[in-house]
Amino acid sequence: MHELLERLERFGSPRVALVGDFMLDRYVYGQANRLSQEAPVPVLRALRSATTPGGAGNVASALLALGARAICIGLIGHDQAGDELKDLLTGAGAQISGLVRLAKFATVVKTRYVGLGQHRNPQQLLRVDQEDPATVSDTVRGTLRAALRGELRHSKTVVIQDYDKGALNETNTPQIIADARKAGAAVVVDPAGIRDYRRYVGATLLKPNRYEAEVATGISIVDEVSLERAARQLILAADLDAVAISLDKDGVYLCVKGSPGRHFPPPRALTVYDITGAGDVLVAMLALALGEGCDFAQAVTLGNLVGGMAVERFGPVPVQKEEVLEELRRLTGLRGRKLRTHKQLLDEITRRRRAGQTLVFTNGVFDLLHMGHLRYLRQARQLGSCLVVAINSDASARRLKGARRPVIGQDERAEMLGALECVDFVTIFDEDTPKPLLELLKPDVLVKGGSTDQIVGHEIVEKYGGRVRKLELVSGLSTTDIINRVLTSHNSPGARRS
Repeated sequence: MHELLERLERFGSPRVALVGDFMLDRYVYGQANRLSQEAPVPVLRALRSATTPGGAGNVASALLALGARAICIGLIGHDQAGDELKDLLTGAGAQISGLVRLAKFATVVKTRYVGLGQHRNPQQLLRVDQEDPATVSDTVRGTLRAALRGELRHSKTVVIQDYDKGALNETNTPQIIADARKAGAAVVVDPAGIRDYRRYVGATLLKPNRYEAEVATGISIVDEVSLERAARQLILAADLDAVAISLDKDGVYLCVKGSPGRHFPPPRALTVYDITGAGDVLVAMLALALGEGCDFAQAVTLGNLVGGMAVERFGPVPVQKEEVLEELRRLTGLRGRKLRTHKQLLDEITRRRRAGQTLVFTNGVFDLLHMGHLRYLRQARQLGSCLVVAINSDASARRLKGARRPVIGQDERAEMLGALECVDFVTIFDEDTPKPLLELLKPDVLVKGGSTDQIVGHEIVEKYGGRVRKLELVSGLSTTDIINRVLTSHNSPGARRS
């Protein structure tokens, strides 16, 4: 999780080309406390309404909330719903020059009636779809393809959001995918509920849900064996790099061509309120992550996290990037979210310095946290008003201590340190020494314990006028001593074998 946190922190604002079926979603909210006398149906007393972009428009909203720039390419009608959709997308910051308006094309509108009863969670009572299927000419679809080709100079990722409403078909979809792949862009597809997925041939990543995968393959998905069979059949049929099958509250199943499939359960137990639009949010994060250099597993982990956050809120409420960062920090288990990336730590320290606080800095592997560490950190904290503990990453610790160390992984070490009252912040560094961090943070006090007379980085701190302090460790309490005692005890003649 720490690596993903740092990766997401470094995400920029990439352009993502979004091709597909754009719709308008309406919500009518009201009280539903009684049944009709005319029929066994609930009566909704309408209180308010709201309108949001739907279909591919919801993906655009999700991309914008996550910090990307959404370039919308699709069809809408010359109607009131089209005007509303255009205004909503523009107001959210999406680029809509690629939306083609047709006089004989009706903008699809989905209206959901939502009941609020006895202060319980809102529930959908009914959905009414308004659509008028129209014939879309090859010339119009060619216009969409041309719009995408003009955008491929700027976008590293393309999302195809297909609801089979007219913008995409068996001819232009593979052409669009081929154009994007030729330009070096990754193509993420959210497919329509159709049986023949050959229209998505050559895509980078296909993201059907469980039901869509069953329809397309004819395989009843009941376990991981059937999941893998379905995923591999899709990869073969459409010559895909990977398939990610969304499983609602059960997470995501990822299968990459030539590798074993893998189930990604939700990172924590979910309270599912509404699955509407959760797949769109997942697709948005998959596209953003792949465009920012993540591999498939990393992209699915982030997408799984965001999708889980989406189902815990009602309606299409976009998940903001900062919310995802906060959730990642929470999932590290650090009380008070003490784990910080280097950039976050610099921002926090800058704020504290303005308030007159003194920064104390110490570093180490902190493998097998013990009483000696605790006493040392308590003493260090007394030297200032804020204690930052920088720990060696697993790779750094192996270079420093040998191939068998650390015994405890970096995330667990960070969590244990963060649980200590005397520690204000924890950060992880991958270099052999903390010198780059000292240059960045410029602590007021550098503290180190142990027998060495030379404290690494002392010259950096002393150069700008900081203080360097050496603290004595508790005799006989070191990680090496503890490991040796455990080994001696285990190997003694009287030791029990389990």
